[in-house]
Amino acid sequence: MKCIITIELGTNGIRVFAFDLNGRVIGSLKGYYPTFHTEPDHSEQDPEQIFITTLYVLKNLLNEHVHPKKYKCACICFSAAMHSVLAVDNNGNPLGNAITWSDNRAKKEAQELRSSPLGKKLYDATGTPIHPMSPLLKIAWLREHDPVRFRQTSKFLSIKSYIIHQLTGEYLIDYSIASATGLLNIHTIAWEPDALQYAGITADQLPTLAPIFTTAGKLRKAYQQSLGLPADTKILIGSSDGCLATLGDGVNGEGNATITIEDSGAVRIMGPTVLKDDQMRFFNYLLTEGSYVSGGPTNNGGNIFEWFTRQFGDFTNPFDIEHSMQQLIEEAAQVPVGSEGLLFLPYLLGERAPIWNANARGAYFGLNIKHEHKHFVRATIEGILYEIYSIGKSLGEQRTIKSLSVNGSFGTLPFCTQLIADMYNKPVRLRQQFHSVSFGAWLVSATEMGIYKSLEEAAQTVQLPDVYKPNPQHHAVYADYFAIFEKLSTKLFDEFEAIGNLQQKHAATETTVKMSG
Repeated sequence: MKCIITIELGTNGIRVFAFDLNGRVIGSLKGYYPTFHTEPDHSEQDPEQIFITTLYVLKNLLNEHVHPKKYKCACICFSAAMHSVLAVDNNGNPLGNAITWSDNRAKKEAQELRSSPLGKKLYDATGTPIHPMSPLLKIAWLREHDPVRFRQTSKFLSIKSYIIHQLTGEYLIDYSIASATGLLNIHTIAWEPDALQYAGITADQLPTLAPIFTTAGKLRKAYQQSLGLPADTKILIGSSDGCLATLGDGVNGEGNATITIEDSGAVRIMGPTVLKDDQMRFFNYLLTEGSYVSGGPTNNGGNIFEWFTRQFGDFTNPFDIEHSMQQLIEEAAQVPVGSEGLLFLPYLLGERAPIWNANARGAYFGLNIKHEHKHFVRATIEGILYEIYSIGKSLGEQRTIKSLSVNGSFGTLPFCTQLIADMYNKPVRLRQQFHSVSFGAWLVSATEMGIYKSLEEAAQTVQLPDVYKPNPQHHAVYADYFAIFEKLSTKLFDEFEAIGNLQQKHAATETTVKMSG
C-alpha cells in the first residue's frame, strides 16, 4: 500500500499528515517552534530549529503511523507560510535567523515605495502589495541596515526552500511562494528586473523557479537511512499554505470564496484572471500557469486570540492553551451579539488588507461601566472577525461572492463560524476535523501521480457538508457596529503612526540604557 505525506511549515509550528491514495488520513502529528520579537517590529525564527522540528515530527509520524502499517511513502509534498526570507552563505549556512511574514522592520521603505510610481509598477507586475511583509522590502532593508550580512549573502531563500535544500541539496522555489516575494513577474513567470534592481540583487541570488509539481531530486542518503524512506520517494516542492487552503476547500471559479483563520487570516478566491485594484489592496499569487489565487490577508487572526488567552485566560496548566481558549469562548457566548457596544481593533501586529498600515495598533473602544471580563472576550473575537469581514467586503467590490467556506483551526470553531455567517449574512460551509492546507497538498500529489487529470478535476471532488446559516437579526446588529469599526480603522491613521514611533523611540532608549548599564 502506498501513502502520501504532506508537510506544512506554518508560522508557529509544523503539521505532518499521512494520507492513503483515497485521501483518507492515516495519521497526523504536530510540532512547534518559537518566534522571536527582539524589537516591536521584528519577528524572526531559527531555521535550524525549524529543520530539526521537521525531522523530529516526520520521523515520529513514520514510526507511529506509516512503517508499522506497512505503507510505502510514494511522495512527500510541502506547503509553507509565505513571505519569509533567510540569507545563506556559499555553503548554504544561515547568516542569522529567518525573517517572517509578520516582521514590519521595513515599514519606512514600504511607505516610500508604495507612494512612488515604481511601487505601482511593481504591484502590477508582481501581484504582491507593497508592504513590509514582502521579501522585496526585507531584502532592501538588509541592504541598507545590515550591509555586512547583505554582502555575505549568496542566496536569499524562503524557509521552505531552505528545508528542501537541507533534505535534497536543491535550491528551488515554487511559483506560489515566489509570487509572494514581490520579485516575480506573475505575467511572464520570471524574476522581475525592476524588482531585482530595487532590492540590489541578481536573479542567481534567488532559488530556481519551478512549478508546484516539481520533484526536488532525491533525499540525501543520511535522511533515507534515518527516516527509513526508499531512495525513490518523490519530494514534491508543493505550494504556499494560502494557495493550498483555497484548493483544499474546492474553491475555484466565479462566486466562491474561502476564509482561512490560523495565526493570521485571509479571504481568497481562485480563477484564471488577476484582480486589478488602483488602491493596491489585493494580492494575486500564481498557483499554476494561468491560475491565480487572489484576495486579502490579515496579520491578526488566531494569534491575537491566543495572545488574549495567555494574558487574561484562567488556566492552571500553562500548556493547556486550547482548554483555556474553549473556556473563554463559553464565556463569550454569554454576552449579547455586538458585546453591548464594546469594539476591538485587533491590530497588535500592524495590519495588511484592507488598510495596509504597518503602524496600526490594537485598541478597545466604547468601554462603559457595564462592561465585564466576558465582554472583552467576545469583543476580541468579534474584532478579529470584523477585520475578516472588512476584507471580504472590499473583495466583494471586485467579484460577486455567492458562497463562503471557512478553514483553519480558529475559523472552524463553531462559535466563530456562526459569527462569520452572521457578519457576512451568507451560509458558510466547512468540514469538521478537516485540514484544508494539508488536503490541498494531497490533491497536488494525487494529481501529479495521475489519480486526477488536473487540479480543476481534483478541486471538484471536495465535499464540505456542514453548513452554518446566517441570523438576519444578528447581521443587522453587526452591520451597525461594523460601520464604527471601519471608520476607526482609518480615522486613527495619524495616531497609529504617532504611537508606533513613540514605541520604537523608547524601545531604542531602553536598549541604549541596558547596554550602557
